[in-house]
Amino acid sequence: QVQLVESGGGLVQAGGSLRLSCAASVSTFSILAFGWYRQAPGKQRELVAFINSRGSTNYADSVKGRFTVSRDNAKNTVYLQMNSLKPEDTAVYYCNLKRFPLDYWGQGTQVTVSS
Repeated sequence: QVQLVESGGGLVQAGGSLRLSCAASVSTFSILAFGWYRQAPGKQRELVAFINSRGSTNYADSVKGRFTVSRDNAKNTVYLQMNSLKPEDTAVYYCNLKRFPLDYWGQGTQVTVSS
């Protein structure tokens, strides 16, 4: 049974920083790729950042240069460091694992950026 548990969300002023964590209960963590998604009210869920098993990363254009995804295989945890936050970054952030044929999601953590 795979579980993903996000933490680290909260309320921050524009220009501030937050670090999200995703703790994964999965035995093969080191060979898996993970994504961070977000969903704002009334909008579709969108991919924010992705990290593969080798540590290669990809980012949405809207967060490039501000967000950094990383992983700690010893702790079975994926992180999303978010700097220079903007009000438009306000959303529920989700950790995702795709392991064919299943798609796993955490419960989400709310990030609210005030102007």
